[in-house]
Amino acid sequence: MTNELMTIDQSKAIINLVLDSLTSEHSKRAYSKALNDFMAWYEQSGKPGLSKATVQRYKAILQGQGLAASTVNLRLSAIRKLANEAADNNLIDPVLAGGITRVRGVTSHGVRSGLWLTKEQAQALINAPDTRTLKGLRDRAILAVMLGGGLRRSEVAALTAEHVQQRDGRWVIVDLIGKGNRIRSVPIPSWTKKAIDDLAAMGIKKRLFISIKKGGHITGQSLTPQAVRDLVNHYGRMIGINNLAAHDLRRTYAKLAKNGGAGLDQIQLSLGHASIQTTERYLGIAQDLTDAPCDRLGLNLFAI
Repeated sequence: MTNELMTIDQSKAIINLVLDSLTSEHSKRAYSKALNDFMAWYEQSGKPGLSKATVQRYKAILQGQGLAASTVNLRLSAIRKLANEAADNNLIDPVLAGGITRVRGVTSHGVRSGLWLTKEQAQALINAPDTRTLKGLRDRAILAVMLGGGLRRSEVAALTAEHVQQRDGRWVIVDLIGKGNRIRSVPIPSWTKKAIDDLAAMGIKKRLFISIKKGGHITGQSLTPQAVRDLVNHYGRMIGINNLAAHDLRRTYAKLAKNGGAGLDQIQLSLGHASIQTTERYLGIAQDLTDAPCDRLGLNLFAI
C-alpha cells in the first residue's frame, strides 16, 4: 500500500465511491466539488502523499482563502470520506486514513449572517404580487407557503396539490421530502391554504407552481428552485429590501413563530432540521398539529 493515489483513474473511481454512498443530491454536488478541488490541488502540489499532514496543509490553505468555517468543514468531511474509501481499496494505509479522519474542523465564530423580516415587512411581501393576474396568484401562493410553512425553495418547486391534506382537523403539507431525503409534515395556516386555493381555482391542479409566460400562458413546466429564488428577490425589491434570499423567509418563519409563542421544538419539527430526531428522543416530543408554529405568525392575506 502507498500513501499516494496512484493514478487519475483510481482517484476518480474513489470519488465516485464516495458520491455513491450519499443519498442527497445536494450533498453529492457539494462533495463532488470539494473532492475534485482537493484532487486538483493534490496533483498541482506534486502528490505529496495522502496523509494527515497533507490535509492539515490543505486546511490551512482553505482558511487562508477566507472561506466560511462551514465551507471548510464540509470540504474536510468530504476528504475524510475519501481517505476511508482509499483505505478500503488498499490505496493508503488504514493508519494514515485514521490520521486524516482526526483532522479537526474549523470552529465557527459569531452568528451566521442572514436577514429576518419584521412582521410588517413579511405582511407587505405576501401582498406584493398583483393578484389580478394568474402569475400574481401563483407568486402570492409561493410566498405564503414559504412564510407560512418555512419551506426551502427546492421543496416549494416540488410541491404538488396532493401534498396539501387535512390532518387532525387542519391543513398540512404531508410527506414533504426535504434535505437529506428526510420526510416530514408541515402544518400551514388558513391564509396559506387560501392562497393555494385561489391559485387552484384558476386551473392549477397538480404541480402547484409552474412556469407562466407573459400574457398568462401556462407552459406546464415546473418552476426551478432558481426561479423561486429570483421570485423572492424580485418581490423583496418591490418592498424596499435588496438581495432578499429565499432562505431569509425560512428564517423569518422561525423568528415570527417564536415571537408569537411557538415552542422551539415544534419550530424545529416544522423546519425539518437534522437534529429533530435527537430532540424527540431526548425530550419525548411529538409534533403538535393542533397548535403549530404557523398559527403564531400573525400574518394574513389582503382581500381581493
